[in-house]
Amino acid sequence: MKIVKAEIYRVEFPLKEPFIISYATYPNMPAVILKLETDTGIFGYGEAVPDEHVTGEQVSGTYEILKNVLVPEILGQSPFDIEGIHHLMNAAIARNPAAKAAIDIACYDLMGKAAGQPVYNLIGGQAHEGLQYPKVLSIEAPEIMAEKAKRAMDQGFSSLKLKVGGSDSATDIARIYAVREAVGPSMPIRIDVNQGWKTVGHAVQTINQLADAHLTWIEQPIRMGDIRGLADVRRKTSTPIMADESVQTMEDVLEIIRLEAADYINIKLMKCGGIFPAIQMAKAAEAAGIVAQIGSMVESSVGSAAGYHAVMARRNIQSAELTGPLLFSEEIGNLDYQLPYVKLSGEPGLGIRVDESQLQKLTVASCMVEGEEQTDGQ
Repeated sequence: MKIVKAEIYRVEFPLKEPFIISYATYPNMPAVILKLETDTGIFGYGEAVPDEHVTGEQVSGTYEILKNVLVPEILGQSPFDIEGIHHLMNAAIARNPAAKAAIDIACYDLMGKAAGQPVYNLIGGQAHEGLQYPKVLSIEAPEIMAEKAKRAMDQGFSSLKLKVGGSDSATDIARIYAVREAVGPSMPIRIDVNQGWKTVGHAVQTINQLADAHLTWIEQPIRMGDIRGLADVRRKTSTPIMADESVQTMEDVLEIIRLEAADYINIKLMKCGGIFPAIQMAKAAEAAGIVAQIGSMVESSVGSAAGYHAVMARRNIQSAELTGPLLFSEEIGNLDYQLPYVKLSGEPGLGIRVDESQLQKLTVASCMVEGEEQTDGQ
């Protein structure tokens, strides 16, 4: 079985309401959907959701790199040769993990469909009985976040993730305590600062004021890349620390292990290049006694399903935050959320049925790459 053709779609997923984090506000979510076809007539879908603030990629660049660099490189390859495909991609262009993730995910979808197995059975089997997801609240006024948190608890969510890291840490503290008061002492709450507290001193001072909030963990309080500083924050505080933006490569994971910089790591397929490297990173973390999570760049059902398959297959990956499909007013897939669980269908590959009419509706540019030929769409 060989990959013979690719269709590439640059899309925009409309959000029900703006998604606000410390470094950006998203009115909609741009992405690239990839459809690979083999000489046996099987189709596989992948997705790239680049974030210029984290990996330096933009959606227009990701589209062009897939079209002109990566897809031509992997045509003629077997999707089962996933390690070889990653070597080809890495030799063709440095970094660009979201673009590489689209190919990786589509290859796993193809492998599963060809083998008649869900992806998780190809990468370790079913390590968890069920997969839960939290309610994610973006940055708003304390009273609004508290109201939404209480509503989420009443709806049946079993945990909360709060986006903080605004310009004023005092307001962040108010946000967190307002939510804690609204939901009571037993509801698990994790917070994601998205680098917003920047320096070690600022982060330590703020975290130590949150001791009575009884947080499950605090995610990426300082700027990415400063792993030594993250280790310093961990030593000077008592709340568990999760590394996110600082975890993009295996080298990052090894440095976090060496410096004892985090209790948890947040692996995202869009940061590391797909399922294949994500599983390797999770195994390294497991060997060091660090728990992993699969996080989200706000992907559709395609990318979210890929992340959940990775979670399902690894016991050391103990949480997931892949809720993009719930944030969109229009989508292309059918990932099944049954609050507070997500249900993988068990069908071959990703187990996602892509609505081609919806894909066309949300597409702003498209092209086809086949052999030496490229055809531009709308």
